[in-house]
Amino acid sequence: QVQLVESGGGLVQPGESLRLSCAASGFTLDYYAIGWFRLAPGKEREGVLCLGSSQDITYYADSVKGRFTISRDNAKNTVYLQMNNLKPEDTAIYYCATDNLPYGRTCPLVGDYWGQGTQVTVSS
Repeated sequence: QVQLVESGGGLVQPGESLRLSCAASGFTLDYYAIGWFRLAPGKEREGVLCLGSSQDITYYADSVKGRFTISRDNAKNTVYLQMNNLKPEDTAIYYCATDNLPYGRTCPLVGDYWGQGTQVTVSS
């Protein structure tokens, strides 16, 4: 059973950092791309970053370039989203997602599997 579980969200002040985790179970993360998406109040869900199975990174939100990065630890079957210099406009529920193979090896992803999300709030 494929499962993704996000964690690491919280309330931070502008300029601070957070690291979100996406822990996978039921499949071996090595072969899959993992994407991070976010849903902000009053807005449509948007893609943020995607990490392909070949470690290629795709940015979908220009606003996070230079501040967010994505990485994976295959030994822990976990993908991380490092968010630095957070801004109030980064406030959202953050989700990780992947797709069934073979399409799940590369970005972009449509989201066959989703985690439950983790709330990030940036406020002074």
